[in-house]
Amino acid sequence: MHPNPAFRHDDRALLEALIDEIGFGMVFATTPDGPRVAHVPLMWTGDGAVQFHLSRGNALAKYIDGMTAVAVINGPEGYVSPRWYADQAQVPTWNYVALELEGRVRRMDQDGLLSLLEDLSTREEERIADGTPWTLDKLPHDKLRPLLAAIVGFEMEVLAWRPTFKLSQNKPADERERTAAGLEATGSGAIARLMQTLVP
Repeated sequence: MHPNPAFRHDDRALLEALIDEIGFGMVFATTPDGPRVAHVPLMWTGDGAVQFHLSRGNALAKYIDGMTAVAVINGPEGYVSPRWYADQAQVPTWNYVALELEGRVRRMDQDGLLSLLEDLSTREEERIADGTPWTLDKLPHDKLRPLLAAIVGFEMEVLAWRPTFKLSQNKPADERERTAAGLEATGSGAIARLMQTLVP
């Protein structure tokens, strides 16, 4: 998380939308075996928690129940060249969006895990324009049972939100415009559009 308070964004609805839109992140915790990270689909519950599941063999799975963990969602990003500034005697930087969530983790029961999987597949299937959405009930029970046994569901109650929206807020408006244009031209259109819509 960048320490500059200019890069904070405390619009909770926007942060929740970021979790939902990206839908994937990393969960970090310190275990008796050392620090570990898992890369996971994430589901915002709408009531202060984020859910995820791990392979039973994942290095975090046997320890994370009851621990404090950090989940990280990375949004759009892009390299910022000093050539876009009026004064080019500056260093390059990176504009980016990231959200850190800290909280206590609890293991979910089998019904909770099944509900999480249904919610995840529904969310993602709705994003596919063509065809009929796939649903979990298309999987025969004798195939589903061993798959469920191989994963563990968790829910993290979010106790701290640490967002960073580094969008050149510390630069004059004309330099932000040139930077957004430069990012768009170099293939980082998503971060450029956030600069244009979120920074007054």
